[in-house]
Amino acid sequence: MKRTKIIDVLKSTEYGKDICVKGWVRTHRSSKAVDFIALNDGSTIKNVQVVVDPTQVSEEILKQVTTGACICATGKLVESPAAGQPSEIQAETIEIYGLCGNDYPMQKKGQSFEAMRKNAHMRLRTNTFGAVMRIRHNMAMAIHTYFHEHGFFYFHTPLITASDCEGAGNMFQVTTKNLYDLKKDEDGKIIYDDDFFGEQTSLTVSGQLEGELGATALGAIYTFGPTFRAENSNTPRHLAEFWMVEPEVAFIDQEELMDLEEDFIKYCVRWALDHCKDDLEFLNKMIDKTLIERLEGVLKETFVRLPYTEGINILQEAIKNGKKFEFPCNWGDDLASEHERYLVEEHFKKPVIMTDYPRAFKSFYMKQNEDTADGGSVGYKGAVAPGPTMQGTDVLFPQIGEIIGGSVREESYDKLMSEVERREMDQTHLWWYLDTRKWGSCPHAGFGLGFERLILFVTGMQNIRDVIPFPRTPKSAEF
Repeated sequence: MKRTKIIDVLKSTEYGKDICVKGWVRTHRSSKAVDFIALNDGSTIKNVQVVVDPTQVSEEILKQVTTGACICATGKLVESPAAGQPSEIQAETIEIYGLCGNDYPMQKKGQSFEAMRKNAHMRLRTNTFGAVMRIRHNMAMAIHTYFHEHGFFYFHTPLITASDCEGAGNMFQVTTKNLYDLKKDEDGKIIYDDDFFGEQTSLTVSGQLEGELGATALGAIYTFGPTFRAENSNTPRHLAEFWMVEPEVAFIDQEELMDLEEDFIKYCVRWALDHCKDDLEFLNKMIDKTLIERLEGVLKETFVRLPYTEGINILQEAIKNGKKFEFPCNWGDDLASEHERYLVEEHFKKPVIMTDYPRAFKSFYMKQNEDTADGGSVGYKGAVAPGPTMQGTDVLFPQIGEIIGGSVREESYDKLMSEVERREMDQTHLWWYLDTRKWGSCPHAGFGLGFERLILFVTGMQNIRDVIPFPRTPKSAEF
């Protein structure tokens, strides 16, 4: 008999129909009169109840139906007399595919997320991780659907690169060389002429620079793929391997970029609420009781658009009124997550798009505000910027902090070269990027969204290692 997925079984009202389900046992309760098996196949957070008459199935078979075992059950679909479940299956046969002993690490008893990370090869079968992974899939579908419907082209940028997308993070090197027998020059520097690519190469930290080339040819593109950063950060918000979404668009300005950021992220949240109802309700009950309320709140609110200088003024006023921060927040400081979350969660109580950051800690390719070239007002509530500011547009979210980092890109060759030279950057691997400003340059802008941070927000999970199937972090590359 052909298998029916449990998600479809639970929607069916064809009572009396013969049906076949396959999956993993969540629980098995026995009584003298009847056995109850809760079965799940991953298609939904919900289980189907399989009711077994012990006179129909041998005692030897039923003894082997333990938590985690994989079975096939055939029987008739009937209306369930129990509350909370529309139907159940009256089993006629049970076939065991895979036994599961008492040492199975994902027993029903509660376990910490840290303990489950040590068994990442099995944690996906739990209710929590099943819900997170189904939501992760849906967020990927939302991203592709949004950009397709808005005329963007899916653009593939290289994972192996000689460019470091300056300032984006430390890089993992890629080589075929024997590390025990490296050729070096007189200064002790490694010679790469006999390496596979003939030069030093690394795993990408961002597809942005190549994405800009796509935008200046196709008009609007997005990348969606893995990125790698060799940062020794053991925090709940950092991974060494993660996925990035990076749209780049020609002919838009800062206001239009902020419109895109807000519309895109609201679309993703709305998709989750529309397509992941059962999983969100489970996570709302078990992980974060304010999850659905917070997601719905994002859709209701217009994001605050806040210049960095005004944000600093707000933070310093809070300090005057007794607010304590671990890190300083003077003009020119790169804001910490605690500052971002204060603005979002306590001051405005809604998402914030922070703009017009100081040049000192932003990347060379960002467009500089003309009215702050030598210091001056950024034109918002009287806030005055003491130095040059760049047209950054970072989206700050409750519980997460920065979820999107974006900016208008500098399209002028002369201005971009001036910034490169001011920073004394090595131009060896940037020549092709600089060429785009020499031949048919155009205004353009874009942003990067860390996919796992989006999943953190949408699921209510607290650690980024729990929203990716197999996390890669310092000293951890198992599974």
